[in-house]
Amino acid sequence: MKMQWKSVTLALALFAGGAICWAQSGGEATYKAKCQMCHGANGDGETPAGKAMKVKPFSDPVMIKMSDTTIVNLTKNGSGKMPAFKDKLTDTQLKEVVEYIHELQKKK
Repeated sequence: MKMQWKSVTLALALFAGGAICWAQSGGEATYKAKCQMCHGANGDGETPAGKAMKVKPFSDPVMIKMSDTTIVNLTKNGSGKMPAFKDKLTDTQLKEVVEYIHELQKKK
């Protein structure tokens, strides 16, 4: 009985741990690691680095109208003071970040 209880407890712990891992999308994790410092947690650009570089918020009409391809290309190749990420992010990561940016835009 004691061994069975330990097995159930272990299974529940693994299940809960797996659920926590799935709570954050790949795009969200990449955004937090690579983009948030300048673009801010909610994409408003209201960080010291974002203000210094005059980052446009993702809610700006110009940003909302940008195609996914344009956002990917700007991120890959850099733009103005924004560095290029072509050697730092895969195409899949870039696509996931763009999807996450759209999620941030919907929250505005």
